[in-house]
Amino acid sequence: MDKILQYQPWLLGVDQSPVNIVEGRRQGKGLVALLPRVPDREQAMKLVGQKISVKREQLPPVETDEYYWTDLEGLEVHTRDGVVLGRVDRLMETGANDVLVIRGEREHLVPFVQGQYVIRVDFSAGLMEVDWDPDF
Repeated sequence: MDKILQYQPWLLGVDQSPVNIVEGRRQGKGLVALLPRVPDREQAMKLVGQKISVKREQLPPVETDEYYWTDLEGLEVHTRDGVVLGRVDRLMETGANDVLVIRGEREHLVPFVQGQYVIRVDFSAGLMEVDWDPDF
């Protein structure tokens, strides 16, 4: 999470207003940042919980078998046997490994472990193949 501090400008909030941070650091499970034109604690409290984004072109290219989460969202997920589980709704960071949240007829939580559960990602076909029991 603290790598976001390396990128300028941030796109802040729903309207994605660009802002260059003055300084920042990780604090607990979040970030603390000094922003220009935010003169006091009261103004800063209005920004707590705001979504922070950066432009795609600011990010480094991914290596082979690495992915940005946003690229995985929306992919259709099917098992090795061709059973469609649904689409990647989002990913969760759990500490041990990331988890795919797949929404279809029901929700599936599949650990994002390449080679064990995630067999293949095919962006051109919009598909992800997993080794997963559809009843689980």
